[in-house]
Amino acid sequence: MPDDVWGAMEDWTQTLGAGPLLAIAAAAVALILFLVITVKLHAFLVLVLVSLLTAIATGLPLNALVNEVLVSSFGGTLGSVALLIGLGAIIGRLIESSGGAKVLADRMVGLFGERRAAFALGLTSLVLGFPIFFDAGLIVMLPIIFAVARRIGGNNLLLYGFSGAAAFSVMHVFLPPHPGPVAAGEFFGADLGMVMLLGITVVIPTWYVSGYLWARFVNARFPMVVPALFGMTDEDQPANPPRVSTVVMILLLPLALIFLNTGLNTLGSGGVVDRDETWVQALMLIGTSPVALLITALVALLVLGRFRGETGSALEKLVDGTLGTVSSVILITGAGGMFGGVLRASGIGDALSESLSDLGLPVIFAAYLIAVALRVAQGSATVALVTTAGLVAPAVSASGFSPMQVAAITLAAAAGSVFASHVNDSGFWLVGRLMGMDVKTTLKTWTVQQSIQSVVAFLIVLAVYSVVGVA
Repeated sequence: MPDDVWGAMEDWTQTLGAGPLLAIAAAAVALILFLVITVKLHAFLVLVLVSLLTAIATGLPLNALVNEVLVSSFGGTLGSVALLIGLGAIIGRLIESSGGAKVLADRMVGLFGERRAAFALGLTSLVLGFPIFFDAGLIVMLPIIFAVARRIGGNNLLLYGFSGAAAFSVMHVFLPPHPGPVAAGEFFGADLGMVMLLGITVVIPTWYVSGYLWARFVNARFPMVVPALFGMTDEDQPANPPRVSTVVMILLLPLALIFLNTGLNTLGSGGVVDRDETWVQALMLIGTSPVALLITALVALLVLGRFRGETGSALEKLVDGTLGTVSSVILITGAGGMFGGVLRASGIGDALSESLSDLGLPVIFAAYLIAVALRVAQGSATVALVTTAGLVAPAVSASGFSPMQVAAITLAAAAGSVFASHVNDSGFWLVGRLMGMDVKTTLKTWTVQQSIQSVVAFLIVLAVYSVVGVA
């Protein structure tokens, strides 16, 4: 490929104003919804087609459109998601097929009772979500969630699924060491200890309202059966299922490995250890999410497979079947990332942020509303959060806020960045496909859940900001 083609985007400047760009984005979203919901065209094809049309409509250079925008955005999304989904699905399938999910589900229901099982799953997901990213944590926890839902019976998928998914979401959005609040905190000059303290205050009530209570609400209105993502093995359980302690150890293994990474990174930032040392880098490598899940998958193959008498060919077929099952989820998620990438490359987010930054709002409201607008316009929570932080940081540094107020502004921006996940967000497609929901149901349930999560969290940090300001 000639160098001038690869560099075409660097020399390109968007000439359309904010109004036309936002109109194109709105038309693109409407077209996706029409083709998927009304025409019943497969979401993967729709997202690729609309991404191409949107890129052309916004004036992106034609000689760079495919490789530098579409393929790059698709591959960038898959680079962070495909490995986690694939490895996580293998772990989940092994736990399910070995009978481990059922024995753990039986134990959880026995300990907490049927009425408190969803609450217990949510609390468990909150703990697991501390070091594990949203998508990796969800895919590892889903077989347990599905097993509990089957164990209790009824069309109750969303009660258990959303209790867990919302827990991973709030931890990922509001609590260090997840990258969003850490990156925003660096822009704002926030004390990460304060961000952590306030984040813990935010996540529990936010999860209870937007996760547990919302799960109960939508479950009554959208009764759904548990999908067969990890197989349907309840009627054909193995004679020698693993012990509950074995399943728990496998679930905790990636947690411990990822903690190793984040712990050493924190110690390195504090000067306790030298991150340039080979042994530190090696241990941090083991604790990266893909490597931690790879190690866990290999351990699960041994402990839940070979050590229980399964042959190599049987395990190979199980893994192959699992990857085939989640391939559609991976492709649709990547295509969703492609559409979001087109919106970002076209300059829609930049045009919108420049318009909003001149409104003269109080800093904490500006941080929240700019992040909301950027999130809705281009889909990426990370881009919305980092862009907002870059815009608002000068005002924060010049205003003499207390450390707790700066932490509140940081989490206000984080709250805005999660608002209204929809078709331009790869996470929208990930959750919808993993739980077997169509687009319309995902919009009515997950999109609204993310909006409630955003608003509840913002109200909490606003209250803290106001109280601290008065004091």
